[in-house]
Amino acid sequence: MEQTQERQQHLKILRTVSLTNILEREIESLILSGELPPGDRINEIHLARRFGTSRGPIREATRSLEAKGLVEVVRNRGVFIRRLGLDEAIEIYDLRSALFGLAGRLLAARMSDQILEHLTQALEAMDRAAEVRDFDSYYPLNLAFHDFIVNKAGNAALAREYAAMVKKLHLFRARSLVQGGGLAVSNREHREIVDSLASGDVERAHAACWRHVERAKHRMLAAAERARANAAGDGAAAPAKPAGGGKPARRLRREPRH
Repeated sequence: MEQTQERQQHLKILRTVSLTNILEREIESLILSGELPPGDRINEIHLARRFGTSRGPIREATRSLEAKGLVEVVRNRGVFIRRLGLDEAIEIYDLRSALFGLAGRLLAARMSDQILEHLTQALEAMDRAAEVRDFDSYYPLNLAFHDFIVNKAGNAALAREYAAMVKKLHLFRARSLVQGGGLAVSNREHREIVDSLASGDVERAHAACWRHVERAKHRMLAAAERARANAAGDGAAAPAKPAGGGKPARRLRREPRH
């Protein structure tokens, strides 16, 4: 009897852990897709209804997302999607450039015809999307291109750390890519990376991968600066409110002169 109860308890724990993992992936997907934008409060009741579960597993999933740096808990207010500050984004870009440079170095030493063929096909697909400025098609291809290089580098720890950084930078990078023909520029840099990997020159591959992320950082900074300038311009152009916050004075109607 005791063994049966222990087995049932074990199965219950397994189901809970599995459900929490599934919910974590689903909520993370909502965050990365923008459906749950930065600054929004996570509504546990709404998500519980959406996924047909109780609030407990939702709460456990958000704790895991907090550990990943995607959400933050505000005492007495709830769980919110994190807003990534510009300074933090710069720091993460610097770390990402180092990791991607290392991935390029490692992969250049273990290139194969199959890997080169895959990367070449990825370039062609991104070229087609860039030509028509199809960001919705380009963006996932861009993510897959980088992920492929990192995952083929043969270092699992590097791949885990890189993936965590990419998730945090998701919104920043999306905004910077669409500025000033960024798709075509980005893919020209991708071609430089593939050429360097194909050469087998580890130093050249390291430099190409590092330089690509550095350039992406500068595109992000330029986009952020333009956004600030546009916001300042919109504020300056807004009509001044009347003193005291009241309604504008009604203009008196003049009688026409005869």
